[in-house]
Amino acid sequence: MTTNIAVEFVIWLLIAASIIAVVAARLRIPYTVALVLGGLILGSVHLPILQNLISQKPDWLTPSVTLVVFLPALLFEGSLKLQVQQLRENALPILLLATVGVMAATLITGFAAHWVLGLPILVGLVFGTVTAATDPISVLSIFEEVSVPKRLSVIVEGESLFNDGTAAVLYGILATGVASGSLGIGSGIQNFLVDVLGGGGVGLTLGYLFSKLTERIDEPQIEITLTMVLAYSSYLVAQALHLSGVIATVTAGLLIGNLGARVGMSARTRVALWSFWEYFSFAINSLVFLIIGLQVRVGTLLHAWRATLLAIGAVVLGRILSVYGLVPVSNLFSAKISLRWQHVLVGGGIRGALSLALALSLSIEFPYREQILAMTFAVVAFTIVVQGLTIAPLLHVLGMTTTREDGYERARVRQIAIASAQSELEDLRRNHTISSPAYEQLRHELESRLERVQTEVAEIYGQDESRILPEMQMARMKLIAAEKSSIEQAVHDGLISRQTATQMTENADRELNGLTSQGE
Repeated sequence: MTTNIAVEFVIWLLIAASIIAVVAARLRIPYTVALVLGGLILGSVHLPILQNLISQKPDWLTPSVTLVVFLPALLFEGSLKLQVQQLRENALPILLLATVGVMAATLITGFAAHWVLGLPILVGLVFGTVTAATDPISVLSIFEEVSVPKRLSVIVEGESLFNDGTAAVLYGILATGVASGSLGIGSGIQNFLVDVLGGGGVGLTLGYLFSKLTERIDEPQIEITLTMVLAYSSYLVAQALHLSGVIATVTAGLLIGNLGARVGMSARTRVALWSFWEYFSFAINSLVFLIIGLQVRVGTLLHAWRATLLAIGAVVLGRILSVYGLVPVSNLFSAKISLRWQHVLVGGGIRGALSLALALSLSIEFPYREQILAMTFAVVAFTIVVQGLTIAPLLHVLGMTTTREDGYERARVRQIAIASAQSELEDLRRNHTISSPAYEQLRHELESRLERVQTEVAEIYGQDESRILPEMQMARMKLIAAEKSSIEQAVHDGLISRQTATQMTENADRELNGLTSQGE
């Protein structure tokens, strides 16, 4: 295929994605649901122009190109906006679900495909890894509209981020095993650890270097370009070293989002950065869904209804067993996750673009490739359409549908925004970007706006003192964490014994668990 035809193909897909987005907005359905349905429709109708482009597509959209083009962008955008502090506070449940949970889902789905469908065991396990990672885009968009605790959102998003890495590493190991015809458990574990740790090291190194580089630049266009270079270079460098490009990209995104963006970038650059990556992720997701939709025919899905239902059932069962089996283990050692939160975690286990990208990346000669593509699309379609449309009613049944946006929340956001503007103004003054008279006038304007907002917040609080309870809870949790840190420092300095420190820490943990349970 020539370059012109390749560009034309992508342009037509973006046009289709734009039309689908407009229709989705008019019909008030989630965009991801509309993409799935749009992909099926485009794959079923026989438009001459599309058929002509599709027939030539394998010349340029090879499996290796699929991973390099799609994966880094999707992973980097997801990791860019997560705060390390929030991930650290919920590390145990996130890591359990993202590692043990992915392995359990892979085994359950893989062996089911082997026993019932007759797929070779390694091929079945590859399908298990392809459908093991969650991608709750539509769920998180619903979370933004209702009163879902921030911790639950962090767990859902954090699990999705890290299980992408686990699934991709397992996928690479198992796909290699299929190609070679065998896979040793010992060598598989060793390869897994090397890939994960090595990829993390590459991501940390490049993320730190790029973060320091952005500190010395205050040009949004250049800084955004550097983040794109980082997203793809971390993936490619790790792959060249035979390490996990996925883990490298995720780690680099976390570092640039928590160090480079929050410390080394101005407010205007951060806004531009997040807007760019939000759009870029939207475009990549659209292309992935439509490309695989063009390859799968509804008739194929209906003809293989038995395999389709089995694949869906196995994936859902794996999710159920993972959540209800692993979360109680996490509750023994960290802040509790209530049963109703566990219901949301099960309902939010949607599969998406990563599963499609991994399925597309299978080589043309891979055994049962067409069947895996069809089953993967069926799983993604089911989870997005059925679970994506039922998560809101589930939240309603669980009593978690109170609207977030009210006068108090809007006033608090205005407070934060004005404080950010004041910080930016101070930077302009220090850099001599504005004159002293302009600085003084703008400072007085911001102070007046802030005073009005503070008065509004005080009035709302006077009418309902319970409004500050979530803030008080969050602040108390941070204060308790600071107390625990001071206790550890006191032991290090020899001020108290380890036994006394343990007792004090246990008391702090009990208080912290009490605060956490109140939030659920």
